[in-house]
Amino acid sequence: MALPNGPVTPSSEAEAALFDLVDVYDRAYEAAAAELSLSPAQACVLGRLDERRGMGALAEELGCDASNITQIVVRLEALGLVTREPNPRDRRARLVARTPYGDEINHRFAVAFTFARTAVGRLSSDEQDQLTALLRKALG
Repeated sequence: MALPNGPVTPSSEAEAALFDLVDVYDRAYEAAAAELSLSPAQACVLGRLDERRGMGALAEELGCDASNITQIVVRLEALGLVTREPNPRDRRARLVARTPYGDEINHRFAVAFTFARTAVGRLSSDEQDQLTALLRKALG
């Protein structure tokens, strides 16, 4: 189910275009995850595991509650995509790592999620540079 274009009526064409971009991006991300029987949250966490990571660090990075990460990781573990192991520096904490199968699924997700590559590919090199500069400026 797609969300509305934004929380409020856009105040400018630029804001409306940004709402549209986010909406299309979210739908494309969700569709790519669904192709692999993943939720968007599972695909997101799987993609953040290029190296072993603490669950607390993942929660902080994603701006969510640690219990949400725990639920997502438990599901990924049940699918054979990640493992959890004690942190050698703190036995109370767990480190999460992708399994070889998790690496394969993450790669397949990266191939399936073409939205950004396709969108940027429609722009010339100069337009890509301009877009990059404008987005970095807008993000502060």
